[in-house]
Parts: sequence; structure tokens; C-alpha cells
Amino acid sequence: MACIPADATGQANLFVKEDGIIAGMSLAEYIFTSVDPRFKFEAFVIDGDEVSKGKVAFTLSGNIRNILMLERLTLNCMQRMSGIATQTHKLVKQLEGTKTKLIDTRKTTPGIRLLEKWAVRIGGGHNHRFGLYDMVMLKDNHVDGAGGIEKAISATRDYLKKNNLGLKIEIETRNLEEVRQVISFGGADRIMLDNFSPELLWEAVKLIGGKYETEASGGITEANIREYALTGVDFISSSQMTHSVKSLDLSLKLVKSAF
Repeated sequence: MACIPADATGQANLFVKEDGIIAGMSLAEYIFTSVDPRFKFEAFVIDGDEVSKGKVAFTLSGNIRNILMLERLTLNCMQRMSGIATQTHKLVKQLEGTKTKLIDTRKTTPGIRLLEKWAVRIGGGHNHRFGLYDMVMLKDNHVDGAGGIEKAISATRDYLKKNNLGLKIEIETRNLEEVRQVISFGGADRIMLDNFSPELLWEAVKLIGGKYETEASGGITEANIREYALTGVDFISSSQMTHSVKSLDLSLKLVKSAF
């Protein structure tokens, strides 16, 4: 407002500054056109496309004040989302040829969980719970606090029935003995196998024998994720995509102006 004439118009390009998966294209168009419907937004890629350094992702034409007002918001969202989509894509590529699905966690940035989980999907992953209302997850602290696996499951089933909630129950296990307890007692829908080695995971998946959905979590990286997937586990959950991922470098530059 201080230095740009109110009626100044121009064109800006979104430049990709490193290789990766682009995410947030439709969000960017929504941001700009919601504030100023007169903007002309021309996209050259779509969400989920592989992009390389130097690529122009979109061209934006319209009021320069509005372009610059919305520049940082758009870049912050797109860079974060593209970084998540890029990391997700790397992990998903390692799962090709297996039955295992990669799912995210709730280890997200406060306030933008929707955008981050959207980016996981753009990168080829799947969403786990968005919030506590999607599924009951009995973690180690819940099990210990309740007095054991049987008590935790029993109390949870009573609670769901009392409150007329049709939610699935997932329970975390830390060793094969806890897996056996869940199988023996029943009442759960998915068994999480936390911090199991690939060798131990093989045993656990075989022991469960398809009676429950299985999810592996903890200590799984891009280097070993395929080894875990080859055990036949149904899901691998990872916070690598959202917890501390590096943003993809993008830049919005004015390339033409008319005063």
C-alpha cells in the first residue's frame, strides 16, 4: 500500500527452485481468487506432479498489491505442502509391489493439520485419524493406565456402547506376548505393532493371521520401510512426512507490470 499504486496490474510466476512433488496448486488458486475474483490464474502443473528446478508452476495476472499481499501466505502453504508430498512420495515408492499402505499420524503442525494431511494424500499416502473422534487408539500409556490390555479394551467397549459410538478400536502392542493377549481377549479391530524389528514383525503378522488389521510403527525410515512392508503388514504409519519434513523451495516473482 505504501509503494504500489492502487490500480497497478502485472504478472507473477511461481518458480520451482528444487526438484520434488508440487502440492497446494488448487489451494493457491483458491487463496488468490477468493480475495480478488478478477485474478487470472493459469496452472502449468497439477497437485501431485513431479517438478524440477526452474519449472514455472503457475502464472498469476492481476492487481499487484493483492499479489504481494497474498504472496507469503501462498508460499508458506505450498512450500510446506510440497515438502510433505515429496517425502510421502519417496516412501510410497518403496512400497510398490506390496500390499502395505502408508498412513500419516496426528504429529502435525497446530492449526494446519488439514493442509498437511491433504499433502500426504497428494504425495500418494493415506490418512489415518484426523482427530480422536475417528477411531479409538489405545496406546501404551492407556494400556498401562487402565491396568492392562484386557481392562483397557473392556472399558473402551463399554464406553462406546454407553455413548452409542460406532468407532473402531486400535490397540498398541510392544511385544509378542501383548499380541497374544489381544488375540486371546478379542474386542479390537486393528493391532499396532510398535517398534518391532522386521524379523519380529514377520512373527507377529503370521501370529495374527489376518484376524485383525495390522499396523507397524516406530523406527521405520526410507531406508528400511520396504523391509517392513515385505512382512505383509497392512499399514505402516509414519510421522516422517509431517513431523520435521523440509519444505520445498518455491518463489513467486513479478515478471511484468503495467502502471
